[in-house]
Amino acid sequence: MRTLCSSTLIGEALLAMFAGLVAMQLSDIPTATVWTVTGVVMALCIALCGMINRPGAVALGWALQISLIASGFILPTMFALGVVFAGLWWCSVHYGRRIDEFKAARAAAQVA
Repeated sequence: MRTLCSSTLIGEALLAMFAGLVAMQLSDIPTATVWTVTGVVMALCIALCGMINRPGAVALGWALQISLIASGFILPTMFALGVVFAGLWWCSVHYGRRIDEFKAARAAAQVA
């Protein structure tokens, strides 16, 4: 699960950076505010990559997905991109857990 979720989070960090560039040009929000929020989101994405196996990390990832969708109120395109990344997050969590279960069953079968 860690690899799939981390890949999605790195993609989201890049998306946040590019969204910050667009928001800086298209919105009337001060540049410092745009980059402060963008920097926090990017740092959260990167930090979450390292703690994805800890309790509550998946829930924090879902909160990040909701905030990404909510950023559509600033940049309307982010509604669609946020939904796409929320779907990727769901797939990463769902299939990542299935892969982890398969690996555990395979390791148990090799021991036996």
